[in-house]
Amino acid sequence: MGFKIRRFFSLFQQALAGGEHNYTEGSIRKAVFLLAIPMIMEMIMESVFAVVDIFFVGRLGNEAVATVGLTESVLSLVYSVAIGITMAATALVARRVGEKNFVEAAHVGMQTILFAVVLSIIISIAGILSASHILHLMGGSDKMIADNIYYTKIMFGGNIVIMLTFIINGIFRGAGDASIAMRSLWIANACNIVLCPLLIYGLGPIPGLGLKGAAIATTTGRGIGVLYQLYRLFIHRGFLHFGAAQLKPQPELLKQIIKIGSTGTVQFLVGSASWIFLARLMAGFHEAAMAGYQVAIRLLIFFLLPAWGLTNAAATLTGQNLGAGKPDRAEQSVWTTTGYSIIYMLVVTCVVFLFGKPVVNFMNTDEQARRYALQALQIVSTGYVFFGIEMAMMNAFNGAGDTRTPTIVNLVCFWLVQIPLAWVLSQHIFKEPKGVFIAIIISQFLSALMSWYLFKQGKWKTVKV
Repeated sequence: MGFKIRRFFSLFQQALAGGEHNYTEGSIRKAVFLLAIPMIMEMIMESVFAVVDIFFVGRLGNEAVATVGLTESVLSLVYSVAIGITMAATALVARRVGEKNFVEAAHVGMQTILFAVVLSIIISIAGILSASHILHLMGGSDKMIADNIYYTKIMFGGNIVIMLTFIINGIFRGAGDASIAMRSLWIANACNIVLCPLLIYGLGPIPGLGLKGAAIATTTGRGIGVLYQLYRLFIHRGFLHFGAAQLKPQPELLKQIIKIGSTGTVQFLVGSASWIFLARLMAGFHEAAMAGYQVAIRLLIFFLLPAWGLTNAAATLTGQNLGAGKPDRAEQSVWTTTGYSIIYMLVVTCVVFLFGKPVVNFMNTDEQARRYALQALQIVSTGYVFFGIEMAMMNAFNGAGDTRTPTIVNLVCFWLVQIPLAWVLSQHIFKEPKGVFIAIIISQFLSALMSWYLFKQGKWKTVKV
């Protein structure tokens, strides 16, 4: 037992330290562990940004919080694009690394960065010029817009750091060094935590900038994280060597990046849109139901983040092993990752039923809201295993460069099943929010089943990228 504990902590330290590893040979379980630990930490760090910002902005009043919410709603489109391009970067880099073609892997990475920079400049110009119109369109009042317009302009103007954070981290994950992605977000979060209160409220000679300070702090924090990423790309280099000569556009490669990335973006948007519709259904009930639902969703996402980080390992292992001409090892890597994900999800389900009530009570004081939050948690968590299976399979498809299959699965399960089923169950059968929660686990079961079936078919093994 003592040896196993020492070995666990040794591997844990190795995972955090990172470095170059050959994930196409050796123990698959060790490979999953070394990749998953920093990816889990990365996902947790990404969520900290939103929590820190809202914590400090909340003291500025409801208008400031509303501005952040409206701006973030529109910025979610930028996040979607960034995630889509990241899928392309991870898949293509992992495939080239698996082939031991490190020169081409670096070339893919640089071309992806080039495309992201050009796209973010276009978004910046459009966002700055249209900031007022965007907030009006989202329902912002004239006073709120006049007082807080600079927050929206700064966030859109600095969207390049959001784009590059996602995409460069995707490159590192594809190359198999997820610890760099993790550390870049550690640095960015540390800077944001220090800068947010300093720039919002001021200190000594530093004036308080209010909500504008929050935007500057977040953008600066992410920017410093990006500088660390660029340092690791261009100065403290690993086996991927980046240089200015790779900036020359390659039309065929850019087409491939756009093809994979655009489908990945749609894949993410399809899932996001379904959750927005469910929130709209919940809003049709009383405020306590909506409040309870929001508490439950935040807790559900909190528990899902580590699983998402864990199953991200499937994307890297699939891409690299397919590149190495080892499809069977790629498949075994996905099954191993799925097994770990199922174990984690079963543990979380037990935690929800054992400790869900005190956690919900801590987060909300309204008895009705607490009841709906606990109901949502307990019903949805019974299908957590299906979330785990689906995430592993989806990441495997994306890692193989097959972003089309998960998009189709999402369209069928979320738009053709979840949305209409949630409406029928909540409005006509149960006539209460419980119908929405049941629709979620039914559609999630179907999504896991479809993903498992399509993965078993093995067509993802033949995708050329």
